[in-house]
Amino acid sequence: MPSSSSSAAPDVLLQLRHVSKIYGELHAVDDVSLEVPRGQWLSLVGSSGSGKTTLMNIIGCMDTATRGSVLLDGRELGRLNAAQLTEIRKNVIGLVFQQFHLIPHLTAVENVMVAQYYHSMTDEKEALEALGDVGLGERAHHLPSQLSGGEQQRIAIARALVRKPKTILADEPTGALDPHTGGAVMDLLESVAEENDAALITITHDMAIAARSHTVFELFDGVLHRLGSAADFVGGSPQEPPPPPDDGPDGAGTSRTEAPGARGDGADGRDWAEEEQ
Repeated sequence: MPSSSSSAAPDVLLQLRHVSKIYGELHAVDDVSLEVPRGQWLSLVGSSGSGKTTLMNIIGCMDTATRGSVLLDGRELGRLNAAQLTEIRKNVIGLVFQQFHLIPHLTAVENVMVAQYYHSMTDEKEALEALGDVGLGERAHHLPSQLSGGEQQRIAIARALVRKPKTILADEPTGALDPHTGGAVMDLLESVAEENDAALITITHDMAIAARSHTVFELFDGVLHRLGSAADFVGGSPQEPPPPPDDGPDGAGTSRTEAPGARGDGADGRDWAEEEQ
């Protein structure tokens, strides 16, 4: 049941409010506020040690915030007990990592079914459908050692998505792949997220990958900064803003109104992910 304290808009799947993670005097995550609607892709970039993985662990119910609140699908995570958090991890979140974490003596379909064991039920037909969705239906009974790196990553994606999670967290999903295969993997993640109206959040060092997402943020020393939307990136790097319009004949200039939703704004004109001051 959604928490009565939630005030997020109906289409907002994930909301962070002034979230910090503090270890002694170290602020690994420092006062982060963020909103991610359903069906949107957000990329998070930053150097090693900037707090990216810590923030991802908080969102993924694998760690807790020292301060602030996290609302996921209308539920405030800080108010949930261990059993409820486990249920969220099982049914709401799908995790994809740089390392595939496949069990070498299990076939592709059996590796996907591992995710089902945590639900106290297995469904080979459902697992086969998940493999079909990632283009590996004909490789279902192959061992990981018989598959390429890209194919192994697709198995890991099928395993993460077999329960059709509402939030997909991908930590360097292309880090172990060549650029061509990595691009295909991101095509797949984007397609699956769109089909299921899921939020996709990726951690990546590859700005070309990040530039494909709806919004790009950078963590620097635990502080979140919005770098821009896909329209602000060409060739994987931020672009200079366009020059101001020329003055009209009366010297007053030309006015231009952006519709709500432009440059990643929400329906109320705010950024999807915003830093509250």
